[in-house]
Amino acid sequence: MEQHSRHQCMIYQGPASHHLPALAALMRQKLDENYRCLYLNSPSMVSGMRSSLAALGVSVVEEVIKTRLVLSSESNLTPDGDFDIDLMLHKLEDALDRALDEGYKGLWATGDMTWEFGNKENLAKLLEYEWRLEELFHKRGELCGVCQYHHDTLPGEFLRQGLLTHRTIFVNETLSRINPHYAQSRLLAQKESENPELDNVITRLCESQSVNFS
Repeated sequence: MEQHSRHQCMIYQGPASHHLPALAALMRQKLDENYRCLYLNSPSMVSGMRSSLAALGVSVVEEVIKTRLVLSSESNLTPDGDFDIDLMLHKLEDALDRALDEGYKGLWATGDMTWEFGNKENLAKLLEYEWRLEELFHKRGELCGVCQYHHDTLPGEFLRQGLLTHRTIFVNETLSRINPHYAQSRLLAQKESENPELDNVITRLCESQSVNFS
């Protein structure tokens, strides 16, 4: 299960802040396992993550100074607002290499897809990005993380792509579910992302997450 659960998705609805405690708990676990942890999101969510980690007893200031913990709202978009897939994957693999060189077991990363992509035009690249990211996870066993998909901010087509491109679904810090809808190829994911029946699956998943995090 560990091999398959390294690249997870979390599809949820409602206030994003409600889901911070579970992500913070998983982040604390990864810190304890000697992973460098990277959190990418808006300034308000980064502030919320700081508070959630502190509530769990993490010395946030100390961990940030040590660079064991990286909390960032820095945009990865180009100056003209474009999402560069090659650049993003290069940055991620470079961050992993630096973590390994500095004695960490690996890199654990999580980011909000709406924040990372910036606009609807960039989201057209999401399927390619997620599939290439999946390939990177296969190649680099020291990399793990959770891609966050907010139902309230993403069109249905891209939520379906998120579901189809992850082998496992993040439920909480102790539970991940094998995803029966995982597509075995990019071509199949593209075809299935047009299937509106997956919307019902996503709705039930969001309802389950809401109960879990209430």
